[in-house]
Amino acid sequence: MGRIFIAAQTGAEEQAGSRSIADIASVTRQMILLRDLITQILRSRSYDTLSVPDDFSASQAIDWINRRAQSGDIALELRSAAADAVKDTAAIFYIAQNDQRRIQAEQLLQAYLRRVPQIAHQGTKPDTQTDFGSLAFCRKVAIPSLTLRVGQLTNLEDQWVIPAQPQDVALGIAEGLAGWSSAMTEAERSIHQSVESISIALNGALYEDEGILISGNAYAPFDLVDQLGIDLSTHPTIQPIGYRNLVYVRALDLQECNIAVEWDKDTDTLKLRSALTIPSSQLDRIMGRGYASEVQMLMFLKGRNPDGLSRFADLPKLYREEGHIEWVNPDIAFAQMCVETRFLQFGSTLKPEQNNFAGLGGVGTGIEGQSFYDIRIGVRAHIQHLKAYASNEPLIQKPVDPRFHLVRRGVSPTIAQLAPRWSATPGYAAKIMAIVRQLYESAGLI
Repeated sequence: MGRIFIAAQTGAEEQAGSRSIADIASVTRQMILLRDLITQILRSRSYDTLSVPDDFSASQAIDWINRRAQSGDIALELRSAAADAVKDTAAIFYIAQNDQRRIQAEQLLQAYLRRVPQIAHQGTKPDTQTDFGSLAFCRKVAIPSLTLRVGQLTNLEDQWVIPAQPQDVALGIAEGLAGWSSAMTEAERSIHQSVESISIALNGALYEDEGILISGNAYAPFDLVDQLGIDLSTHPTIQPIGYRNLVYVRALDLQECNIAVEWDKDTDTLKLRSALTIPSSQLDRIMGRGYASEVQMLMFLKGRNPDGLSRFADLPKLYREEGHIEWVNPDIAFAQMCVETRFLQFGSTLKPEQNNFAGLGGVGTGIEGQSFYDIRIGVRAHIQHLKAYASNEPLIQKPVDPRFHLVRRGVSPTIAQLAPRWSATPGYAAKIMAIVRQLYESAGLI
């Protein structure tokens, strides 16, 4: 029987927001205690279970697992919801476009909820439906892996369940893991060893060579990667594999190289799209005209939070209009708005009536930030604040950004340079760029 790896996500990356250091420490302790209790239950039932060391970063935890992983092993990451999340419910995330992993996630969630049915949940979700557009634990761990958001540990609804009933919570998760591990013993090993040939379509045309399908993951031949002009030496996290004297690369990993990846289940065809209508060098530039249309932005928002459009239906139009006036890329500003407002769900520090779509503070304002007269003025202030950082050019319109004059002009022409000046949240730039890419992919622009 394979082994079970369990990691308790203890860093501040997903714990940020309005939480205090004391809150983060409390949640961290609860996550570690929950992991240890699950481990004890599994070991008492003769399941070989390994706990990832507490002091590891996310990347170190993945490396630790990968150095020890063998065929038949599985891995689970435990997380708490963010403190200021609007939907702070339980959920299990799996690697997108992998039906096997989705089924395993559903079975694990069912086992969890059998023990604690009172915990609200959002079901199973592909990892593309996260702030970063992907989860490293789901994608970088070499063995089948899932990420479980156990639910908010400190809110009024769940606080009495998880700290007060840790045995039930741990039993539910342990039983789900035991079922998953047993199924792996019976079926996953044989599936993992079976390799199927698949067709590849590149930019709409059938590619002359075939790829392979291993355990639900599609792989493209290395020759195709070369033809795409991708230098894998600049992407050390992408690890090729060998099969029958040929070298292959997992298709989903190519998304790091601005390759759009899609799986056609009806024809067993891996679809890759590399023809960028947008120069990659321009993707993160704050100044520019942008590429997405108003309708494309609206459809993107509708897919993430249709309720938000009932109040802010004109927001995409306003971002395009105000962005074009100041020559600020409206796509970047729109993506940042999605991050700051959680796709117009807002949260504890921003409220819809403030018309503040970028977490802007103001001279003399409280911790909740600046409020603006109407939606357009709120968008204009956001655009002006971006221009302050990214350009030395004067404003075209009358200033409405209360901190425009306090910014050192032109120091941050890219999102990566802007991020540490705008927000202390770890991975802030990556979140914005993930939304930009998702917007462009949904619009067929990349």
